[in-house]
Amino acid sequence: MVDFAIHNAWLIPLLPAISFVLIAFFFQRAKALSAFTSIVCILAAFTLAISVVIGIIHNPETVEYSVRWFSIENVASLLDANVPSINLEIGILIDPITAMMLFVVTLVASLVQIYSVGYMHGDPGYSSYFAYQSLFAMSMLGLVLSNNFLMIFMFWELVGLCSYLLIGFWFGKYSAREAAKKAFITNRVGDFGLLLGILMIQVIFGTLNFLDLQSAIGSYTNMAVLTVITLLVLCGPIGKSAQFPLHVWLPDAMEGPTPVSALIHAATMVVAGVYLIARAYFLFSATETGLTAVAYVGGFTALFAASIAIAQDDIKRILAFSTLSQLGYMVMALGLASLTAGMFHLMTHAFFKALLFLGSGSVIHALHEKQNIWDMGGLSKKMPVTTWTFVIGALAIAGIFPLAGFWSKDEILLAAYAGGHTGFYILGSFVAFLTAFYMFRLVFTAFFGKAKPENHPHESPFSMALPLVILAFFSIVGGLVGIPGLEHGFGHYVHAPGAEHHAPSMMVMVSSTIIAVAGITLAWVIYAAKLVSADRIAATFRPVYLLLKNKYYIDEIYQWVIDNIVDGLGKVMYWVDIYIVNGIVNGTAFITRWLGGVFRFVQTGRTQDYALIIFSAVVLIALFLVYNNADQVITVVGGVLK
Repeated sequence: MVDFAIHNAWLIPLLPAISFVLIAFFFQRAKALSAFTSIVCILAAFTLAISVVIGIIHNPETVEYSVRWFSIENVASLLDANVPSINLEIGILIDPITAMMLFVVTLVASLVQIYSVGYMHGDPGYSSYFAYQSLFAMSMLGLVLSNNFLMIFMFWELVGLCSYLLIGFWFGKYSAREAAKKAFITNRVGDFGLLLGILMIQVIFGTLNFLDLQSAIGSYTNMAVLTVITLLVLCGPIGKSAQFPLHVWLPDAMEGPTPVSALIHAATMVVAGVYLIARAYFLFSATETGLTAVAYVGGFTALFAASIAIAQDDIKRILAFSTLSQLGYMVMALGLASLTAGMFHLMTHAFFKALLFLGSGSVIHALHEKQNIWDMGGLSKKMPVTTWTFVIGALAIAGIFPLAGFWSKDEILLAAYAGGHTGFYILGSFVAFLTAFYMFRLVFTAFFGKAKPENHPHESPFSMALPLVILAFFSIVGGLVGIPGLEHGFGHYVHAPGAEHHAPSMMVMVSSTIIAVAGITLAWVIYAAKLVSADRIAATFRPVYLLLKNKYYIDEIYQWVIDNIVDGLGKVMYWVDIYIVNGIVNGTAFITRWLGGVFRFVQTGRTQDYALIIFSAVVLIALFLVYNNADQVITVVGGVLK
């Protein structure tokens, strides 16, 4: 089975693709069959993914299979330039990073689809929902398996399409339609930069294959060009992984069904950008500027989003900004030259963030679509499974020992501390404090706060509770594969070539735990024990509170730019188009029409008209000659008369 999975890994994305075709074209009216088909196909893909993981554990060598798609051999002669031949291929690349991503994507997708059976029950778009889920799984798995930039870009855009479809799934809601458009347009900005970077890579290196590029870039000496390429490629992850300043689409993406938030906007799609940086790590690490830019973008986003989360009231938006912050953590780790830390946190985050989103969905489902945490309270007594699995997820993301988040978060802090990046270590520690604070602000308010008599919560059905329990299990033990001292742990398989793996630091472990406990304690003091009034704090620091609650007014700034600068420039271009461009075009047309009217009297097609013109021309020529040679004409005429 292992050898079959390794040599036929292309079946992993093909299975959900088949599911999409069957549901979209044949099973639309059969809701139960649509869900069954989608779940069976993704579970089969999950089984193959596990087999790939087992194969990589036994033999962590890179495996590549590819076929030529098309080629243009004589580009130089065609373009009259020194351009390499174009050879494009379709292929798959399997290594430890691929295996880890296949496991995470198929596991989370399987659990989300099982959860959706209960959550989406009765929805009129039930079959379409599972068709979109299958299409997304195919797109994400195809992206993970791609062995070249072109294939990644193709699946990258398909993932964007699925995001648009699922965010706007309830398209009857104005907010859902607008959120879908916002996500789609914002991502196009980043994708444009990524496409330019890919085109430059093809023109300069003549290949888009990752393994070929790794050797070619290693010997390339023009650092200025390489830096430009790196920064252009970075635009893609900034958009897809919602890094500042292209982060604005992710919080609004919560308008989609909650399982969509768990699957796409917490555990899989948004980490596609992080995965691309890891896959093209040889490119980013080739220049000092590349990794520096990655580290600063990630670090700033982590702090920026965490500070916003402490003032939000919507349960899904709190988790959305938490996702932004944790994605920044991953990107920062990659920028600090720790591929292991970044990808390790990607994996553990997928477990506990999917758990938290599905837990929030369970709460929203029980409270009939209420999402404001101040409208909740007392849920722990009526929803024990949801409550305690959610608490496990919150403890994991806060970094409490020995849960999964503790090991991966400490790996990032260790990379900053041991690498001599003191500023990033302090920033990461402060973000860890904020994370623990805002997560338990949510927990103490929604689950252990005073119950609201108008609410009548109930535990979710088995199809929704089972994925919560499984994800809680992985949130507890998922980090054990990366504990220090493990001979063949996570870092043994997933690491950058030649990168130094820092020795464990007890100081980092102890201090990070103290920081996390301090954040939880502060949340308990304010929101559980109520020893300090949250309203009084908000009133005392009202300008700061409003700044955070309104997300630093970034959305408003963007809207002002669109309304005034973009629309204003559009009005100027409209005037230029109407009065200058159209004026030139219409003027040219008028002159042409006038000349045509004049010349039509010359080209009549009648013989007598042409004879008259010839006769007139002869007369005019004769008169001209007579006028210019009058003396000679008189002499000749006089001689004749004599």
